[in-house]
Amino acid sequence: MESYTTILIILGIMVLLSAFAERIRIASPILLIIVGIGIGFIPNMPEIKIEPEIIFLIFLPPLLYEAAFNIHFNEFRQHFRTISSMAFGLVFLTAGCIAVAAHYLIPGMNWGLSFVLGAILAATDAVAAMSIIKNLGISDKTKIILEGESLINDASALVVYRFALSAIAGLTFVWWKATATFLVLLIGGAVVGFVIGIIMAHILRLIQKSSLAVLGLFLLSPFVTYLVAEEFHFSGVIAVVILGIVMSYFSRKKLPEQIKSQSKTIWDLIAFLLNGFIFILLGLEVPAVITTIERSMLLPYTGFALVLTIIAILVRTARVFFLRKSLKLAHEQNIKHNVGRKIPKTLLLSVQESLVISLSGMRGIVSLAIAFALPHTLENGQPFPFREEIIFVTTLVILFTIVGQGLLLPFIAKRPQDDK
Repeated sequence: MESYTTILIILGIMVLLSAFAERIRIASPILLIIVGIGIGFIPNMPEIKIEPEIIFLIFLPPLLYEAAFNIHFNEFRQHFRTISSMAFGLVFLTAGCIAVAAHYLIPGMNWGLSFVLGAILAATDAVAAMSIIKNLGISDKTKIILEGESLINDASALVVYRFALSAIAGLTFVWWKATATFLVLLIGGAVVGFVIGIIMAHILRLIQKSSLAVLGLFLLSPFVTYLVAEEFHFSGVIAVVILGIVMSYFSRKKLPEQIKSQSKTIWDLIAFLLNGFIFILLGLEVPAVITTIERSMLLPYTGFALVLTIIAILVRTARVFFLRKSLKLAHEQNIKHNVGRKIPKTLLLSVQESLVISLSGMRGIVSLAIAFALPHTLENGQPFPFREEIIFVTTLVILFTIVGQGLLLPFIAKRPQDDK
């Protein structure tokens, strides 16, 4: 009961802080995290632990579904080359670069543990970025790319994480098996999401006159889809994303305006409460995580986290600007010689858009949930090495990216547009 009361109080504080953040014109994620840290240091404050299962089963499905449902599919398809390059290629590249840096930077961290940390920090959380830049007048193109990336990249990071844990357990890494497993996870998840979406569409067509039943199925569908996909060992993330896209198409074509309006209001409220609670929860975890590290190691590991944050930002920036250049060259090649796939000018990225996308690579609750999901012991019964250190570094990287990049983004986004 005490924890229940604490959660209600925190939710109330979160709602008030979100309104206050708008009045003082500061991004609500930054304010919520800072206040969460302050609350966490209050003496005798009940500890609220992050349970990975709660994050993956309660938080992730509705947030993914809401984002996929509201994304403009045609624009998502137009920018899929950019989105897929960041959601797949950039995730693997970031995981590798962070793994190499961690291996040589952190004393005693072997390659398996380094890749675990790289996988945890590879995926970005566009929820924080979109919350910070939503009122800054950025282009729709930038929003689509960031939202699309966030819908897919969690699946990539979870695959890297799974194989890194297997390496620690002593299993041999075979690249073609890893690739096949990755494809099975993606395709299987997409099939599950599509099939359930079609089934849902037929059911909703039959009961569309009962608005409460329709809204109830809308709310249940992402959770059911996620569980079904995971039960078959497919990607629940991809399944929920495909479900959201299918249901969005069906909703626009078949459902009455009243139900669409009610559904939007409900999902907006759910997303507001879950997102706000996530940010204040991240802040609350900072004081708790600090206590797990020896005092003499706090400063060194804070430095490690800062270095890894900088590496992640540089890798993302380099990838985004390389992608910008390749799109521009492909466009010019097509114009001059009329060869290759047509790249319209509308798909090209300006310098400002590239900078905004580069600085929007914040880490969030999924990274922390993956870190907390690390087993406490190995199969031989020995304690999982560096578990507390990995959680500590992950927490600080999340803090650095959300607060640090969050304070920089408004200045970048408000710069005058440049020529493409």
